[in-house]
Amino acid sequence: MPLNIVLFEPEIPNNTGNIGRLALASGSKLHLVKPFGFELSDSRLKRAGLDYWQHLDVTIYESVDDFFKVNANGNFAFFSSHGETSHWEIPFENNLFLIFGKESVGLPKSIIEQYKAQLYKIPLYSKHIRSLNLANAVSIVIYEGLRQLQ
Repeated sequence: MPLNIVLFEPEIPNNTGNIGRLALASGSKLHLVKPFGFELSDSRLKRAGLDYWQHLDVTIYESVDDFFKVNANGNFAFFSSHGETSHWEIPFENNLFLIFGKESVGLPKSIIEQYKAQLYKIPLYSKHIRSLNLANAVSIVIYEGLRQLQ
């Protein structure tokens, strides 16, 4: 798998379903970190992922701490509107973990502080919005990564 998509505590089933579909389309692995704002059996999750969900390579973690324990030797890129470096400057490599926070509040402040050197943003060119939809943000980053890796 070229890239890993990581969702910390996703809240919206439609976003997670769409991101699952994107993970499959891009050859990426999906990592979901609990707690979720929905049940994995939610019909909105399945509808957004359509009938592709069964083919998806997905790993579920009980907590953020569990994720870091299992992937202690991983290379990480974190995404936040608080980042100062653009996603275009990420040193993409195979198996990079691309980590996104929950829809309502983003990444935990402790993660932002601890991994500041690996914190990236997607540039926004309007002062009228704070952030992009999570599924859109993941799409932007994944396809930029695939472009760079080719």
